[in-house]
Amino acid sequence: MMFEKIREKGFDVLALHHAEAILRHDMSTAFAEIEAVLMDIQIPVEELVYGGGGEGELTQRLRRGLTDTYGWKKHNFEIKKIVDGVEKESISHEIDHVKSFGDFTFALEIEWNNKDPFFDRDLENYKRLHAEGAISVGAIITRGVTLHDEMRSLIAAFARKNGVASIEQLSRYYTPTARQKDLIERATKAKGSFEDGWAHAFVSDKFGEATTHWRKLEDRVHRGVGNPCPLLLIGIPSSVVVV
Repeated sequence: MMFEKIREKGFDVLALHHAEAILRHDMSTAFAEIEAVLMDIQIPVEELVYGGGGEGELTQRLRRGLTDTYGWKKHNFEIKKIVDGVEKESISHEIDHVKSFGDFTFALEIEWNNKDPFFDRDLENYKRLHAEGAISVGAIITRGVTLHDEMRSLIAAFARKNGVASIEQLSRYYTPTARQKDLIERATKAKGSFEDGWAHAFVSDKFGEATTHWRKLEDRVHRGVGNPCPLLLIGIPSSVVVV
């Protein structure tokens, strides 16, 4: 099976609209490169906790693996409509990772923890680019089912292992706002322990249901968003987290 290695490691994989056949027969090297990067990833649980803006360290490592090792570069596709030599319309689509394999072009986005409408943007971009013959397959990598579902238990286990038993001790990792402190205090009372209460409040606030994760992505493609572009969807599992 083409996706056997990453499936055995717990990754969610969904190939739609003949994507697997295209990858198998025309772009086998493309998936081999993605698989090599994914098989090596690990997420120290501390990275899920650290504050600060910008991309998470996992996303940065994935980007470096794809870009620096295999040459998957950011690319801006520009589609122009010209009538009798006059430009009537110009639309651009920036994709973070693009690579051509002979006559076939693969586009890939990583949506680790954005607001879930980013999935609509990515899938609609892929649909348009595929219709114009600019890409052959579009892929999205996001948080998988097990990672999303087990996030609270992973964070609670981290708290117990590292003796994080009060809001004051969180300063080693990030500084909660007044709103976040209130959420933590209320959740602690409801859950019966600081560790479980903090994990519940923290995950709800940072990795909530309205962020990019597998079920949100799966819901969209089952409704036909992105159709008929060949799609490869990959969900990162909890098994890559090191507690």
